Amino acid sequence: MQKKITAIFLCILIVTGALAACGPKNDISSGAGVKDFPVTIGNVTINQEPKGAVVLSPNVADVILAMQYEIQLKAKSAECTQSDLAVLPNVTADDVKQIKDLGADLVFTDTELTKEQTDALQKEGITVLTVAKATGREDLDRLYSQVGAALKGAKTGYEHGTKASQSIFLTIDDISRIIPKSNTPTSVAYLFDTDGGVVTGDTLEGKLIESAGLINAAADGVKNQMAISELLIANPKYIFCPTGVKAKLVQSPEYKKLTAVQQGKVYEMDPNLMLLQGRGVITAVSFMAGTVYPELLAGTDATSSGSSSTSSGSTTSTVSSTSSTAGAITGTLKKGDQGAEVLKMQNRLKELGYMFMTPNGTFGDGTEQSVKDFQLLNGYETTGVADAKTLQTMFSSDAKKRTN
Repeated sequence: MQKKITAIFLCILIVTGALAACGPKNDISSGAGVKDFPVTIGNVTINQEPKGAVVLSPNVADVILAMQYEIQLKAKSAECTQSDLAVLPNVTADDVKQIKDLGADLVFTDTELTKEQTDALQKEGITVLTVAKATGREDLDRLYSQVGAALKGAKTGYEHGTKASQSIFLTIDDISRIIPKSNTPTSVAYLFDTDGGVVTGDTLEGKLIESAGLINAAADGVKNQMAISELLIANPKYIFCPTGVKAKLVQSPEYKKLTAVQQGKVYEMDPNLMLLQGRGVITAVSFMAGTVYPELLAGTDATSSGSSSTSSGSTTSTVSSTSSTAGAITGTLKKGDQGAEVLKMQNRLKELGYMFMTPNGTFGDGTEQSVKDFQLLNGYETTGVADAKTLQTMFSSDAKKRTN
């Protein structure tokens, strides 16, 4: 009898073990997990929340900033030039001891490390996660959810990442809806250089051009390359490019044949706006749309100099007065500010549907973009600075809510 009971008990253990082995691995490939850790991302499993992370990819760094998870970063690569990360030490994948001494047990990259580098890091208990750039709208969800899940888990981090990604396109959709309808959409091109580098239709950046209500003249190109002969046939009416490229276009024997170059319709932008996939993509869409459709800025408080479109995707406000009626907030709030007034503004933005991050009293990148979104839909210049007039409208009954 005892032997029979023992045999039954062993069978139960075997069946239980088999079921556990076949159970869910908290793999996020098909959606959020049921718990945070362990989490499986691709072929990498992270067993517990990282003590700290190192980012070797400017793009992943931009995503982390967009999600306001930068507090977990211990170091970065020299290529990560975001001002918010300037205080972090620079490292490379070969600095295994330094990475470990800094308290990091997770390394982000967007290009495969060598086997020797990966083995050396893993030997010290440091996980390496390669996260590719997004190629489209849905793929941006993948990018953000992977980064979020790695830092905060298959449920909490995944859901936060997806929400951050979708908030970007909610704003871009808002921009798209207010663009004037036309039977003859305007064709544009974004040129990286004078060597055939151009934003093509098979990239996220190509989708951004379309989101700005524009026709991408280089849509038929592949992997951000298109011969100048083909571009001359498409002949875009407007050209956008990184700072410093305009002079090269004017001097190039081939590119200066483009009508946009001849008519002076070449507009330079901060290169990161079309290279990195954080919330700067919203600024890129706003800048392109506002350049081609200047009537979008009609009725704002911007002066002609404040809406210049020849140097970067940003503009400056000329309003500097204060108001004592702006919901008990006086003065101007801007990036870097902290305190009760910032928290009150964040709570109001959240109430109106613009704030997707948790209000924390710190005016960071997410808050700046929320202010820009509010300014866009309420007829103000999108500076990201909450000046007196922006605050007054924000706390009034006339404030327009985001409805989606």
